[in-house]
Amino acid sequence: MAEHTSSSITIEAAPADVMGVIADFARYPDWTGEVKEAEVLASDDQGRAEQVRLVMDAGAIKDDQTLAYTWTGANEVSWTLVKSQMLRALEGSYRLAPAGQGTEVTYQLTVDVKIPMLGMIKRKAEKVIIDRALAGLKKRVESGDEPAGDATGEGKPTE
Repeated sequence: MAEHTSSSITIEAAPADVMGVIADFARYPDWTGEVKEAEVLASDDQGRAEQVRLVMDAGAIKDDQTLAYTWTGANEVSWTLVKSQMLRALEGSYRLAPAGQGTEVTYQLTVDVKIPMLGMIKRKAEKVIIDRALAGLKKRVESGDEPAGDATGEGKPTE
């Protein structure tokens, strides 16, 4: 699983605002496209998700997976596969860096499926997943759609 796919996008928002959307797992079905359900199974002592169950529907690939999250400082989160029906392995990360008035977001992903698949096709699928996720993240953050979530995966109450 040495090869990975990576892409970056600049979002017109502060890193903390971008990470707030990334950490708001309950709202993933609103902006990711492929995530139909998201449930935080465990959180750390700071309230950040440590394990999340995701129900995915990416057309031909449907999956129910659990991911383990590791938070590094305020600007990086990575995840690895705990269990899945379709995947043998999955590793990914979001890294945020200030970029002028906005934030450069780099998404890296490595996927190993249980069914045989040519490396070229697998990387193309990874690229599509990354590009859709980054476009959805950018749209969600820049829309200012409240309530913004927190790292527990719960949205802030509306008034």
